[in-house]
Amino acid sequence: MKKILKLAILLNIFLCINLFAAKNLYISYNKIPTNVYKNQKFEVVVKALITTNNFDELATTFSNSSNITILNPKNPWRKVSNDTYENSYYFKVKQGNFKFPDISVVLMNNGTMIDSTELSAPAIRYSDIGKGDERFSGVIADDFFLKAYKTKQYNNKEALTIIDVDAINSNLEDFKLKDIEDQAISSIKDYNEKENLVYYFVTPIYKKKLVITYYNTKTKSFKDVIIPLLLQNELVSTQTDLNPNDSSFEKYKKVAAVFVFLIFLLLFIWKRKRVLLILSVIFLIISIVYLLPNPKGIVKKDSFVYILPTKNSTVFFKIENEQKIEVLEKKNGFLKVLGSDSDFIGWIKEESFGEN
Repeated sequence: MKKILKLAILLNIFLCINLFAAKNLYISYNKIPTNVYKNQKFEVVVKALITTNNFDELATTFSNSSNITILNPKNPWRKVSNDTYENSYYFKVKQGNFKFPDISVVLMNNGTMIDSTELSAPAIRYSDIGKGDERFSGVIADDFFLKAYKTKQYNNKEALTIIDVDAINSNLEDFKLKDIEDQAISSIKDYNEKENLVYYFVTPIYKKKLVITYYNTKTKSFKDVIIPLLLQNELVSTQTDLNPNDSSFEKYKKVAAVFVFLIFLLLFIWKRKRVLLILSVIFLIISIVYLLPNPKGIVKKDSFVYILPTKNSTVFFKIENEQKIEVLEKKNGFLKVLGSDSDFIGWIKEESFGEN
């Protein structure tokens, strides 16, 4: 009887060892918030420990969730050490009665499942902030930067303002100004942790500044952002490089091209080598191209001037009468033009351009 008992114990130990040895995948949360806010974009980092080299894929699925958006469900896993992988998933919650998903990770090799493990949904608290704050922009972020702004008279009673904003771990797509009727996103770009937003809005012409707030998740407090609304008698554009002609880089290029041409010309006169003559001719052509004046023409009456060279770009204003312009750049069927009196810069469609 004792022998049978010993054999049973040894068999159980053997089975347990085999069961343990057969396990190739262990997953856990490496980063997860304990509290999230309405519309907040938040990150969850999942770690996978893999005890075999015989695999070619880690596949993730999400299940049993509600009232929550997974922003990058197909994000690839990244290797952080010999046997450890991580993945950063971003989520967004719009209401309090949400359920975080169960996360299942499968280890695959040549289309065959080797192992799988599931993480149960953690408990995460929810808060709805900024309800009574009329200045709250709806943005929740680690940081918020007002990079550029420009205000132009829109009509006799209103001014149009363009702002360029960067934010870290944010929900810039939810940016909205309260008590302003005419406003919209001009463009938005997402670079995982960083987002960029170009936004326009119309305010009464007498208003000289706009104070908005965002919620800073690092300091857990609301931060004020002041947007000056000052009409400027200068070139108007929503881009950082307003006039390429005034760019120091462009000027340096022109000077450098002429300088290099003169160097090779002098070397040719001195050495009388054919290769130096060829190089002199090449840089002479480059210098001529750089120094040629930009094409000039007119913008046809009733043409629209756009903020960006895209089909869905916001119309900045309408040309009431024919205007002489200089063409600065061509892109996507649009022309970047400078008004003859330097009173505006913007993008027009190619069909709106006419010869003098």
